[in-house]
Amino acid sequence: MMNPTAVTVRAACADSPFDLTNTESYQAWRAHKLGAYPDSSEPVVVEIKDSRALDSAELDAVHQALCRANFVVYRLTGTTADKASVLQLGRQLGLQHLDGNLCSDDDRVSSIRVVEKRAVGEYIPYTDKALNWHTDGYYNTLQRQIRGVVLHCAQPAAEGGESSLLDHEIAYIQLRDENPGFIAALMAQDAMSIPANIRNGEELRPFQSGPVFSVDATGHLHMRYSARSRNIVWKQDCVTQAAAECLLNLFRSDSPYIFCYRLEAGEGLISNNVLHARAAFRDEAGQQRLLYRARYFDRITDIRENEHAESK
Repeated sequence: MMNPTAVTVRAACADSPFDLTNTESYQAWRAHKLGAYPDSSEPVVVEIKDSRALDSAELDAVHQALCRANFVVYRLTGTTADKASVLQLGRQLGLQHLDGNLCSDDDRVSSIRVVEKRAVGEYIPYTDKALNWHTDGYYNTLQRQIRGVVLHCAQPAAEGGESSLLDHEIAYIQLRDENPGFIAALMAQDAMSIPANIRNGEELRPFQSGPVFSVDATGHLHMRYSARSRNIVWKQDCVTQAAAECLLNLFRSDSPYIFCYRLEAGEGLISNNVLHARAAFRDEAGQQRLLYRARYFDRITDIRENEHAESK
């Protein structure tokens, strides 16, 4: 019987490099990806005067960086940013459909800070602890996967809190080069499962199973992943277990593809939901870490291309 995941990949794009039967397309895409990837020890930083109104050159720089690594750091040079301007920045990048979650604010933007109250503070992002490698929303249903993220730093911690970043397409290449069987295993519909989130007898989120790697309808690769050891259930077969271990080894390595960066006030991260981790940090009086995070079901797009097409 034909692998249903392979059918999905081929249906998404006739010449998809993510189709395991299409070695020629994969090798061409791989060569282009690695050849264009940033070769510095830090991520690309784009300076922006006003996040509410990017000019053409700023948009070009952002999209060029995203094409290379699926993420870019921006630095505001002319204005400060609040939650409303974070949303306005997202709209200029084609991000419209926000993910509201258990801990987001009423506007569906999350204020990431240390929270003492139990209901929120029991989740690691809202503590000062280290946060292991993951993609955002890995526990969401498959119909509500996170594809675009804008993260803005209003204030860094007094010490620590650096982010580690890895393009999920690079992780795909590393695993496929090691063993194409790893990719086949991680594309299975039951590769990684998340137990139900139950509090005081109430189910806040149901059990969710799905693939680690998938390909969306536009042919783009998506990754759903967490390196945490608790509340994650990996498929109990040898290949899936070996693939999960291979990913962990990649994160533990000194890979030149992993970037480390500490966001300062007025800086932010725009990404197509790449792999990331966070170091532990320390707040002090007058300097408590605060970041605004907007998560979207959309992938970042250059809306100018759509506007140009519609004008023809």
